[in-house]
Amino acid sequence: MRVIGTLPSLRVSRNPLVAFGVFVAVLLAAYYAAEAVIDNDVTRLAYVALIFVAGALIVAILNDWRRGLYFFIGWLLFEDFARKFLGNNMAIYFGKDFLAIVLYISFFRARRLKREEAFKFPFRVPLMLLIWLSVIQMFNPSSTSIFYGILGMKVSFLYVPLIYVGYALVEKEQELQRFLLFVSVLILLVAGLGLAQSIIGPSFLNPSHLQEDIRELSTAYRISPLTGLAAYRPNSVFVSGGRFADFLLIAWILSLGFSGYLLLRSKRGRALAFAAIGVTAGATLMAASRGAFMWNAGIVLVFMTAFFWGAPWKQREAIRILRAAVRTALFVFLAVVLLLVLFPKDLGSRMAIYSETLMPDSPASELAHRTQGYPLKQLGYAFDHPLWLYGYGTGTCTLGTQYVIKILHAAPMQVSVESGFGNLIVELGIAGLLLWLLLGASICISSWKIVNTLRGTPWFPLAFAIWFYAFLIFFPMQYTGVSTYQDFILNSLLWLLIGVLYGLSKYPKLIPSVGETQMRRDAIAS
Repeated sequence: MRVIGTLPSLRVSRNPLVAFGVFVAVLLAAYYAAEAVIDNDVTRLAYVALIFVAGALIVAILNDWRRGLYFFIGWLLFEDFARKFLGNNMAIYFGKDFLAIVLYISFFRARRLKREEAFKFPFRVPLMLLIWLSVIQMFNPSSTSIFYGILGMKVSFLYVPLIYVGYALVEKEQELQRFLLFVSVLILLVAGLGLAQSIIGPSFLNPSHLQEDIRELSTAYRISPLTGLAAYRPNSVFVSGGRFADFLLIAWILSLGFSGYLLLRSKRGRALAFAAIGVTAGATLMAASRGAFMWNAGIVLVFMTAFFWGAPWKQREAIRILRAAVRTALFVFLAVVLLLVLFPKDLGSRMAIYSETLMPDSPASELAHRTQGYPLKQLGYAFDHPLWLYGYGTGTCTLGTQYVIKILHAAPMQVSVESGFGNLIVELGIAGLLLWLLLGASICISSWKIVNTLRGTPWFPLAFAIWFYAFLIFFPMQYTGVSTYQDFILNSLLWLLIGVLYGLSKYPKLIPSVGETQMRRDAIAS
């Protein structure tokens, strides 16, 4: 059976055993759904619906890995939403991982049938060294459970194969534009919902009875130290305000890079891209997250400088970069004005938090402490551990260890520090930190060569955005925090976008040479 129009095919299989299995699964789902309706059990009915949707997605992914990637990203962003309404069920939490594995199976099977040469990325040696060290450290005798190691390997390396998916996805520029348009729609939706929630409050997008494990994460407030104004930290479709703040980082970077690319290449989607900029800017202001506010403010300054540096001056199209800067400023200004006019109290509480804790002349300023003293102090704590030279084992400082302790009854380690570099030392020893720095440097250096090659082309803004995102994740953000790389959204999109960046290296041949352009003009004139 095929769905009419542009929707993905949900053809099951010509294999009668597979078709019979799907038929039986549908019957079982219908049976349990009927039981849930009779018992008036809404939660069980929601589980049945979720399982049925997941099954349909698996079939669709196996049929077409390209469309399967879109399903995977959609599930990635909205998995938390289902989880917090269904009692923080950890089976749902691992849904994205299962879909990722199905996506890999579909992708590599399709590539093998076409007998295409595998893409070899230039940083595979330091990546494999880090992976092998992590595998060895899974069996570190200082770790109290092998499940810590399994968790660490999943969080750190499960999404690495998305490099191949991203590289193959953008074989045609039309696929690149389609992907970015899809992501822009998701950015508008998720950032827009978070913006609305920052005004409405925690009763919006959150169930009335939250699971104890995530209750504080979903109902967190921040108080300005001098004026005492309270501001709710929205979590949008996620379980925590921190994850929403992390999402705003990648949303801001992609929106800026996509808009710059469109102004140089295509009119299609410009309104969507700039709308995403405005909504993301408004959501960043209202997120009550000092990290998101500072990072995104600094990113826009870096991007505007870089875009002018990489503008197509020879083609006399650099004026379009100026237009991009003007339009970006205009949409950000409109977002601020609308918030100021419509919700002055809500905006005022956020601005009070930012000004009182970030301005250097404020008596309650934490700017120097949070950006200089605190990260360095946390990194120093890693060397206070007796086994810092060799480490305590993979996953012992990874996000999610509380679930290993609660569900699998592993003995707590309690060795983590609030520093990404520090946790690498605690987990893998000093060798782990050195390999991480080597891997990050290898990725940034090799990808910068592509960015430099694309200078003066329409793809430069997007390429620079991806390169800068990778640089942030591997170096400054890993230094200042612990959860950035381990956030599954930032992690999966990091590897996917790195693949996209290497795929962009094939694009300069799409630009006709001067001779070809003149021949076309002569042909048109004749």
